[in-house]
Amino acid sequence: MNLILLGPPGAGKGTQAKRLEKRLGVKQLSTGDMLRRTISSASDIAHEIKAVIDAGNLVSDNIIMQMISERIDDPDCSKGFILDGFPRNIAQANALEYMLSQKSLRIDHVIEFCVDKEQMVKRILKRATEENRSDDNDDTIRKRMSIYHEQTSSIVPYYQGRFLLNVIDAMKPMDDVTSQIEKILAV
Repeated sequence: MNLILLGPPGAGKGTQAKRLEKRLGVKQLSTGDMLRRTISSASDIAHEIKAVIDAGNLVSDNIIMQMISERIDDPDCSKGFILDGFPRNIAQANALEYMLSQKSLRIDHVIEFCVDKEQMVKRILKRATEENRSDDNDDTIRKRMSIYHEQTSSIVPYYQGRFLLNVIDAMKPMDDVTSQIEKILAV
């Protein structure tokens, strides 16, 4: 089963992806985690990626697509994957669809996490403190949320038109959010 979790930063996508990973045996693929891992490698591309992220901007589609394509080929993705934080726009959604078709794969469900904007900021700032994430500060958070709404909101109709989109209330308690997702997936 191949899933996409959509929603702004702090919506709980990563938390739910980890739960689904354990429940379904599919692998969570967080572009944010992949990027942080690359940054920690201290390669030439790592410095470029770090500068882009620290400025609150988004990394290029080519870099993200290459990372995802290579990661999907890993054996631990044989039962499926959960994309968390990708795609962010229609160009990426089209590129993802094409790349998956070349591997005889497809997306089975797209789940959109709806949350209150101010609660998102609080969640992210709390996470930043708990996980020591330097990329999560107030200015960066607000810029990322603005970019999310400008760019990513266009893919909601894209997946709705493909009859893949399901919307959940991510403001509910964690277990209730999980139950909403499991109902959609019929697991």
